Amino acid sequence: MNDLSSLIPSGITIAIVIVFIVAVRFILNKRFAKYTGHRFRLQVITLILSLVGLIAIIVALPLSESTIGQLLSLLGLLLSAAIALSATTLLGNILAGLMLRAIKNFHSGDFIRVGEHFGRVSERGLFHVEIQTEERDLTTLPNLYLVTNPVKVVRSSGTLITAEVSLGYDIQRKAVERALLAAAESSELEDPFVHIMKLGDFSVTYRVAGLLTDVKSLISARSRLHGKVLDHLHRDGIEIVSPNFMNQRVLPLDKTFIPEVPSAIAPEAEPEDVPEKVIFDKAEEAESLEKLRFRREELEREMDELKSRLGDDPDPESKAEIKQEIEIIKTRLERLAEYIAKREETES
Repeated sequence: MNDLSSLIPSGITIAIVIVFIVAVRFILNKRFAKYTGHRFRLQVITLILSLVGLIAIIVALPLSESTIGQLLSLLGLLLSAAIALSATTLLGNILAGLMLRAIKNFHSGDFIRVGEHFGRVSERGLFHVEIQTEERDLTTLPNLYLVTNPVKVVRSSGTLITAEVSLGYDIQRKAVERALLAAAESSELEDPFVHIMKLGDFSVTYRVAGLLTDVKSLISARSRLHGKVLDHLHRDGIEIVSPNFMNQRVLPLDKTFIPEVPSAIAPEAEPEDVPEKVIFDKAEEAESLEKLRFRREELEREMDELKSRLGDDPDPESKAEIKQEIEIIKTRLERLAEYIAKREETES
């Protein structure tokens, strides 16, 4: 009975630590769910509280002061060894995650390329970043991998879409450039241009490029540009085959490999739903949710500014107008908070 009674303080300490950590997580999750990256911060706070709770449990054990000191020293040695041995794994990913948060070079919904991986960011955590690929699959990349490898981020303001084609030396350069520029313009790309990339042994490599401002349609824009390149080269009578292939085929000299154009061509119908909505559905949701949180933060800042103006403005009429604006923003914030909460419940 004496041995059991001596364990009561330790049991109470363990219960208090568990309840405290659960309560802190619940309060923070309830109060700061509206802010961007709250899950990341919640994971960091939970990790710190767990370490502090472990120290409190050791101190509450029914042991002598020398034994408790030895246990704390052992815990310090274990933490030091974990930092030294796991710097490239677990703790390395944590530090890398903190570094990525500090740099802020990409956000949820952005297109990124890291090594052989390409897709839209669908989730950012303490240990990893999740991207959604062109096949709609989810790829998890450790934060340490993103820190130790170059990360290419597609700018939200626009990116260049390119297409390359190899044509023979017997085709006039100006004719090729004219057809490629027309293809880029019909693909709704801005400021198109053509570069000669390579003068090969049998062919010339041309690259056509243009600025795409709506980066969300990146995949469709690339496909559309390639299709327009084919159409315009064929319409201008430019044959897309290598001279090496032409020299080996047994065909009449006037035979060309250009599809015959029917007399009545139906106009191309634009697809109602772009494939990016299906491919990057989770990334779209993550981006829209992050934008909603940013919008909520902006509204809160506006409300704080109005409240500061309310205290400094001596004019009663102006104060009434400010109060009315505050009530409008308050209503918007409440509706936005409800919508964000529903979205988070649906995703979880």
